[in-house]
Amino acid sequence: MHHSQNRSAIDALQECILACEHCASACLQEEDVKMMARCISLDRDCADICRLTMTLLARGSEHGKHLLRECMEVCEACAAECGKHQHDHCQECAEACRRCVEACRSLAA
Repeated sequence: MHHSQNRSAIDALQECILACEHCASACLQEEDVKMMARCISLDRDCADICRLTMTLLARGSEHGKHLLRECMEVCEACAAECGKHQHDHCQECAEACRRCVEACRSLAA
């Protein structure tokens, strides 16, 4: 599968990576970092799985589609955790994760 067929998912994955990386960094600056530990952990996991999935889809790898299910699972968990926090960076991350899940779901179908 050529990367142009995966463009919307690639774009959503990239946005999710950026949002997760920003959220993790911003969480580290919060007053109660301990309370943000799960959020930071999921942000990092989500960014990593999205990065790998995006890379494989961009190069047209036959294995890219295999990662979509795992990627959606981690994005859903990250969105749920970030959604619990009222910080703007968490809410923006949760939204990016939800968009990523939808884009990946469309590609996986």
